[in-house]
Amino acid sequence: MTTRIERLVTSGQFTLDGGTWDVDNNVWIVGDEREVIVIDAAHDARAIAEAVDDRVLKAIVCTHAHNDHIDAAPALADLTGAKIWLHPDDLPLWKLTHPDRDPDNHLSDGLVIEAAGADLTVLHTPGHAPGAVCLHDPGLGVVFTGDTLFQGGPGATGRSYSHFPTIIDSIRDKLLTLPPETKVLTGHGDPTTIGAEAPQLAEWIARGH
Repeated sequence: MTTRIERLVTSGQFTLDGGTWDVDNNVWIVGDEREVIVIDAAHDARAIAEAVDDRVLKAIVCTHAHNDHIDAAPALADLTGAKIWLHPDDLPLWKLTHPDRDPDNHLSDGLVIEAAGADLTVLHTPGHAPGAVCLHDPGLGVVFTGDTLFQGGPGATGRSYSHFPTIIDSIRDKLLTLPPETKVLTGHGDPTTIGAEAPQLAEWIARGH
């Protein structure tokens, strides 16, 4: 059975530091016709559950704990029985959205999450958020970057719990070292590749945000 990657776009709101913005999020479903992993359960648990359909949901992996990436995670877990995974450094952010529900398992740098032929290696990439992670599968030639790296630059670092020099270090040391043909599947918007983004590093640093 072939491992495949599906994208579901859900819409909702991102709220932090007293502001609220309308956003569209990429929900990534990785697996085959028997079992899958969901990366970032955003906004609409029922729509995600319908996309999973009758497959076994092995894990709900959170790239970070901004509300727009985790707001549907507990409801999806309740619908499917899947466990929620989050890096512990993002627990303070998680608690802003889900004060009465903890994640089930902790992500850590180098951990491998497996399902249906996918082997997702956790890369701890703080900066956009303290516990931000990316998920690299060399066999599939992809890295899921959440809000750490987008087409055209790093994720935002102008709000609480974020830090620009840290996200630059994470991108330079953990992501731009991946093969240039690696496809970058982001938390919002369109994909890119490591090779397309790497030459822009000096420009991002000079821009400083």
